[in-house]
Amino acid sequence: MPTVEIVRDALREVEDPELHMGIVDLGLVYDVSVEGAQGEDVNVLMTLTSPMCPVGPMFKQMVESKVESIDGVKNVKVDITFTPPWDPTVMASDDVKLALGIW
Repeated sequence: MPTVEIVRDALREVEDPELHMGIVDLGLVYDVSVEGAQGEDVNVLMTLTSPMCPVGPMFKQMVESKVESIDGVKNVKVDITFTPPWDPTVMASDDVKLALGIW
């Protein structure tokens, strides 16, 4: 049965197409919820590195496809939000901050 942890682990494999870093470590995934009697419905709330991201639709499809590949998942909804705006100095992991030269 899918869990929030299983979904987050799967999303660690998805990379931002421009930065080539994992979206979970970048802090682009704001929330994951798993619903339904068997955890078959998954909702992902995420953002993009900028509102004008030229690969936004492709990026959203990558996330949907990854979550759909998890055993037991039947329905996936990915919502894109810009509230709060992505701020890597606060939201990214320490490894990503180091790689981006934020320290």
